[in-house]
Amino acid sequence: MNNLDSVQFSAVIIVGLLVFFYGGTFYISTRIGKKQENADGYMTAGNKIGFGISAASMTATWIWASSMYASAASGYTYGISGPIHYGLWGALMILFIYPFGKRIRSVAPKAHTLAEVMHARHGRSSQLMLAGSNVVGSVISLMSNFIAGGVLIAMLSPFTFIQGVVAVAGGVLLYSLWSGFRASVLTDFVQVMAMLGAVAIIVPFIFFAAGFPAAFETGAANLTPQQGNFFSSEAFLGQGAPYIAAVLAYAIGNQTIAQRLFAVREDLIKPTFITATIGYGAMVIGVGMLGVLALYLGFEPTGGDINNLIPEMAATYLPAILLAVFFIMIIGALSSTADSDLAALSSIMMADVYGQNVAGKEKANPKTMLLVGRITMVVATAAAVAFASLQLNILDLLVFVGALWGALVFPVLASFYWDKVTNKAFTTAVIAALALFLPVRFGWIPMSGGIGLLVDVLSVIGIGVVLGLMSFGFFGIRVGKIVGVVAALVSAPFVIGFLHDYATLSASLVAYAVSTVVCWAMSVGQTERFDFALIRDRTGNFDDGDDPRLDPTPEPAKEA
Repeated sequence: MNNLDSVQFSAVIIVGLLVFFYGGTFYISTRIGKKQENADGYMTAGNKIGFGISAASMTATWIWASSMYASAASGYTYGISGPIHYGLWGALMILFIYPFGKRIRSVAPKAHTLAEVMHARHGRSSQLMLAGSNVVGSVISLMSNFIAGGVLIAMLSPFTFIQGVVAVAGGVLLYSLWSGFRASVLTDFVQVMAMLGAVAIIVPFIFFAAGFPAAFETGAANLTPQQGNFFSSEAFLGQGAPYIAAVLAYAIGNQTIAQRLFAVREDLIKPTFITATIGYGAMVIGVGMLGVLALYLGFEPTGGDINNLIPEMAATYLPAILLAVFFIMIIGALSSTADSDLAALSSIMMADVYGQNVAGKEKANPKTMLLVGRITMVVATAAAVAFASLQLNILDLLVFVGALWGALVFPVLASFYWDKVTNKAFTTAVIAALALFLPVRFGWIPMSGGIGLLVDVLSVIGIGVVLGLMSFGFFGIRVGKIVGVVAALVSAPFVIGFLHDYATLSASLVAYAVSTVVCWAMSVGQTERFDFALIRDRTGNFDDGDDPRLDPTPEPAKEA
């Protein structure tokens, strides 16, 4: 099916499209720039963003080019249920953030990063663990988005992959450097509106241009029985279950999400996250269905590289004008997340490294903080460009980072609710979880005999932890405990004996289980109790200057 003529743009047109997009976003960022920039505004925009901008920014940050590519890759790999497993669980994880987010904001209303709150709650080691994991995660996220941009530009123009990566990286840095987080959220609003419109036009057009619905009848023979089964166990164990665990970890541990949680008006957290849930699910599942279509068509990406699937489908079936719209859509998607990663990295270096550990909260100079933040953006961009040249698999990167963060989920959440958790319990739990996660994930030890059984038992505990935490967020500790125990008991007969064969899933569940068991065991006997009111006193603004309102006429507070 790859013998159709595909559209390719000239160098002049590609440069024109990039100048149009990045020039426009840079212009927006200059409109909100300040001669005397505010350090807190650069990190969290004054903690008072209104509903429209915050919901759009949350949606745009969660929808990145990698999400679109990976959703299509899931559809191409696992069949019709693949995009559902990718998009539905990802959307629900956004929804699961808000009850925890309300608690986090109530104890730390003026914080800039979750790691900063961990410093106030526990001390330096817990803070640096969370900050360090976010540095790794954000650099990988930057790299994967630059990979997506480089592949797209190389596919549709005479430019090489590396030239495409450099062009995208330079464009994102251009406007992000100017006003930091405020530039990110304002450009997110424009970008998500453009993406929603583009998806609504492009996905149906490709379907009908490829011969829908006849293609689904004639191409059924291209599918394996598992790919053709909507309730495929292979799809659930290979994609759905690992992604449920990974995205919950993303939701709790990711600074790009936490930054928006701290930026939005506290009374608008719930409607913001509900709106982002709907927007993410609709867009990502829709784009992912292109991977299912490619599977039915027998479409094979060049070189077997699944990262090429979406660009090649677009180039094959879209006319030039819609291909230009598609190009802007993908560039907007990757840029909206890349600028969020740069803003997250800069805030970590500003607040956690310089503000808390180098200068100290009381002595930190806001001007120096701004310089640190901007230097961080430049260095991070250069590092991500260098790593992007490796062209690693995007789907594997996403699941790996999410699973890695699984070691932090219970210790972080427990630290906001349970006054017995100590710094030693937090640190030991995370280190122990990582020590078991890595060998299981990468097969460093044989999964036979007693070791495989141990991994399966820990995985069962992990299942209980994941489902218990989800239930706890909405229904409280009693329901969370009941759901967790029941989930572990019910799943045990079905998974013990074989789950260790699925390294990605079992490693993630092991991380959840070990961190939870160790943290609980080291905390339950503690007699000293932590006063959560101290967090409010220990976190807050570094700069007393006024911040601009990003939404000058915010809607009245409503409970959704």
